[in-house]
Amino acid sequence: MRARREADLLRAVARLAHTGTAVRIGRYSLVEPRQDPADRLAETQAVVQRCGWTTSITTFDDTGVGDPELRPQMARLLAALDAGEIHGIVAVSQVDVSSFDDIYARALALVRARGGFLALARSETSI
Repeated sequence: MRARREADLLRAVARLAHTGTAVRIGRYSLVEPRQDPADRLAETQAVVQRCGWTTSITTFDDTGVGDPELRPQMARLLAALDAGEIHGIVAVSQVDVSSFDDIYARALALVRARGGFLALARSETSI
């Protein structure tokens, strides 16, 4: 899945570079209820800065694990991809999307179908 995610990222960024379009990102984290998301969101900001992208939306869900599409803020980011407000989502690791491979793969397909990409601060196997 890492190879697929990275291929989506490279393809989308190359397409945007070819048209001279600045890459706009939604930064996202999934945290436990009442957990401060600041540290995890700071990790996503480091990715954005390193890549020279622009943050358009910074958000998090504290709804616990479950279907990413049903989390309010992840749904907001997917809608922003549909609307062309952002080009991709930056999260800390796979667990921000789902620790279950089948759900994670489906979420990657949803992002790809919207012409977007998912970038991670850590590898898929990190928490």
